[in-house]
Amino acid sequence: MSTIEKIQEELDVLVQETREHEIILYNDDVNTFDFVIDSLVNVCDHTLEQAEQCTILVHYKGQCAVKTGEYKELEPRCTKLLELGLSAEIV
Repeated sequence: MSTIEKIQEELDVLVQETREHEIILYNDDVNTFDFVIDSLVNVCDHTLEQAEQCTILVHYKGQCAVKTGEYKELEPRCTKLLELGLSAEIV
């Protein structure tokens, strides 16, 4: 095996291991802007500005990726958003 093939193989494995997921937040007609903003700040560690921008995107576009990372790190955050009554999923 050449050095180039070995490096490519190691790179392929690294890419597979660090595959990232996203929490997608969906629009609803129940929660207020302020509640969604507060939830994103508390659960996803957003700044106030990030949370406001995501909330506006969710309102006008119907959805927004609010957090990116490894599945095991996103799962408790997504669960907390769901417990708060927001509509979200990990993709």
